[in-house]
Amino acid sequence: MAFEDPSADVLGQAAETFGLLASPPRLHIVWALAQGESDVTGLAERVGGALPAVSQHLTKLKLAGLVRSRREGRRQVYFVDDPDVVDVVRLAVGRLTERAERAGLAAGAERPAVRLRGL
Repeated sequence: MAFEDPSADVLGQAAETFGLLASPPRLHIVWALAQGESDVTGLAERVGGALPAVSQHLTKLKLAGLVRSRREGRRQVYFVDDPDVVDVVRLAVGRLTERAERAGLAAGAERPAVRLRGL
């Protein structure tokens, strides 16, 4: 079965998306938003980052079209509006989590939960 190569434009867009998601803090934010919408304060608490840093990451994700927001009173509520981005993030993180759990079980060691740093 032969597959047709994607266009240079599509490959460029995919590389830009993966480049944005290559940052652990941004990936954590998208992962959190894939589970449900949140404001910046809730996200900062969940991902363990400083409010200004999380806000900057959200701005980059929003400019790239990976995240959207809406106003609820005085709050800005963020969400991932693209089901394909949610699928890719859930698949990648889920598979890596399963692999880490299998490796931990095989070694007989429990691994502590790791918070993402660098926010």
